[in-house]
Amino acid sequence: MAIKRFGVSLEDDLLEELDAYVNENGFANRSQAIRFLIEKNVAEKKWQCNHIVAGTIVIMYENEKKEIAARITSIEKIYKQVILSSTIHYIDGDHCLHITAVMGEAHVLTELSDKLTTIKGIRHGKLVMGRAD
Repeated sequence: MAIKRFGVSLEDDLLEELDAYVNENGFANRSQAIRFLIEKNVAEKKWQCNHIVAGTIVIMYENEKKEIAARITSIEKIYKQVILSSTIHYIDGDHCLHITAVMGEAHVLTELSDKLTTIKGIRHGKLVMGRAD
């Protein structure tokens, strides 16, 4: 059952970002986009558990920034027990697509993904996973 409540306010720049998100992703309106984002956040919070999951961490960065590749490698060494494979694809002259296949406890994979996707200079990062137990 949907309950309508009003009174949510957003700063102008955040509202512009929301409108751009609505348009880029084909949502019918702001409310639909906000519902999607909330549901996505709730689902991701549920992954903060001990279920065994498998998935991928995908990150994109500029290949000229060698310190990013070095930082990725150092983080992946710490989490080697959950990493199945790690590959780099040079998608054009400027960008690398780094794909890491992972399997382990959901909270550990989420932690690893957070460390990788928040490296300074990462243009895009995402963890996708599903239960494997």
